[in-house]
Amino acid sequence: MAAFASQAIERGNRHYASTVMKAPVLEKEHEFDLARRWREDRDEAALHELIEAYARFVLRMAWKFKGYGLPVGDLIQEGNIGLMEAAQRFDPSHDARFSTYASWWIMAAIQDHILRNTSIVRVATTPAQRRLFFNLRKVRAQLATGPDGTLTDADRERVADRLQVKPGDVMRMEAHLGGPDNSLNASFGEEYDFEFQDLLEDEAPNPEDITAWQHDGEVRRAWLEDALRTLDNRERQIIVRRFLTEEKNTLAEIGESFGVSKERIRQIEAKALNKLKKVLSEHGEDATALLSNDLHA
Repeated sequence: MAAFASQAIERGNRHYASTVMKAPVLEKEHEFDLARRWREDRDEAALHELIEAYARFVLRMAWKFKGYGLPVGDLIQEGNIGLMEAAQRFDPSHDARFSTYASWWIMAAIQDHILRNTSIVRVATTPAQRRLFFNLRKVRAQLATGPDGTLTDADRERVADRLQVKPGDVMRMEAHLGGPDNSLNASFGEEYDFEFQDLLEDEAPNPEDITAWQHDGEVRRAWLEDALRTLDNRERQIIVRRFLTEEKNTLAEIGESFGVSKERIRQIEAKALNKLKKVLSEHGEDATALLSNDLHA
């Protein structure tokens, strides 16, 4: 019975994948028109077309996070919830692409589900540890010099420096995230004409994607700059030095420059982040997620 149920779920996932990969990509103007019709007129046909067009983002994101021990079908379901949330919140007047905006909500929904439903909650209890949890595989692939892609002690030092954690944290997280990844060349089945790797974003985006991402980044930078103006000078300096420079400062380093303890800097940072959260939430953005991306570049 269990085997039969598993096969049924797998067939359902394959059918879903086949369907969403066939959906046409929307032009920017049509995307905005659909979003406007849903936002202003509650046009359900427009919402359906918008969701259907970007369900492929859910599939890609679910596959990206498949290695965390949860069924891909569950991740797809959570990603669809994030996609619906993005559609509810998206405001086309802000001139950002829905595709980029939705990606944030899809990823957040899937990551929250993973953290709620795996034993990792006992390990990833701080923002730094969560950053390590969700980025270790990617950074390990970039920096590993050991046999079969394993990390040497020197590699762990570099990973720890990149992700701003301790080498011991890297080693412990490796133990939790151990296990080989599935081959990207594995097929969904003979009746489907694409492989798992087709679900992933092309590492070399086309010119239209580059232009859209650059524009969306500019819009987010403008939102962030407006939010930073709500902070006093000390709060702003702390946020910039902690999140928005290439060489991010520790709490202790900032505390020394201000002549206060690192705990006091932590308190000021928390207060500043709450202010930013309140302002950025008007755009449907998460302050911590926005600051963690390279918007200062």
